[in-house]
Amino acid sequence: METRANYVLIGAFTLAVIAAAFGFVLWFQSLHTTKQRSPLRVIFEGPASGLRNGGNVNFNGIRIGEVVSVKLDNPRRVVALAMIENNAPLRKDTLVGLEFQGLTGVAAISLKGGEEAAPPVPLDEDGIPVLTADPNALQDVTEAIRATLQNVNRIVADNQQSVKNSLKNLEVFTEALARNSEKIDNVMVKVDGVMAKADNLMLGLNAIAGGNNGSELNLMVKSIRELADNVDKRTNFLINDGRRTLADISRAVNNFDRNPSRVIFGGSNNAAPEPAPAPAAAAGPRRRQ
Repeated sequence: METRANYVLIGAFTLAVIAAAFGFVLWFQSLHTTKQRSPLRVIFEGPASGLRNGGNVNFNGIRIGEVVSVKLDNPRRVVALAMIENNAPLRKDTLVGLEFQGLTGVAAISLKGGEEAAPPVPLDEDGIPVLTADPNALQDVTEAIRATLQNVNRIVADNQQSVKNSLKNLEVFTEALARNSEKIDNVMVKVDGVMAKADNLMLGLNAIAGGNNGSELNLMVKSIRELADNVDKRTNFLINDGRRTLADISRAVNNFDRNPSRVIFGGSNNAAPEPAPAPAAAAGPRRRQ
């Protein structure tokens, strides 16, 4: 019996220690949160559509707190209490409004602007800072939402028949796809084959252009250049040879015009035009013999 009583006491003490630890952690967190945040009362002179508990409080688009309560002060005024960060640079001239995430999103309190030299936020009777929203801004937001919804409604109403026709055409198209699913599959198989051939072709071109740092392409270009140089050299040789041949033919024609007999019967171009002195010139060597 004593052993069992000891076990009960140890278990109860352990549970008490765990509960105390949890309580201390929660108390410390609440204390830390209380020190980091302070209340702010926001008054809306008119409707505050979409504002809920837990909604964000944004200053220049940055979240600085959240709404903890929303209530009606009178039939025409809504009072929201928010907890915001103590370092938020709020001033007396800070603009207050509502902002929405989409047409059906939860509204958030929007705080904007304020001069650094402006006085701080005035305090309410209970010492809580209070700001009043601009009714014109709220009205502008509400009117913009209403105008947007009306425009959407008008567009849908004006194009009701077109929407029906589009849906019907979509249904017909879907049925056609269902009927021709096998043909579409065959077409896609052929397309896959063409794409595979195109891939192989591109791989071949890539191998020619970039394989081994482009050596194959460089060799091909070098061979084409050498072939072009050889053709150019042979063409120049043939042209020069043709020019010499034409010059010889031209010279022969000129000689034939000047002395046809020399061309026909032969003779040296350096000999004198008179045939008589030729034997005398030849007699000298015979006497030396």
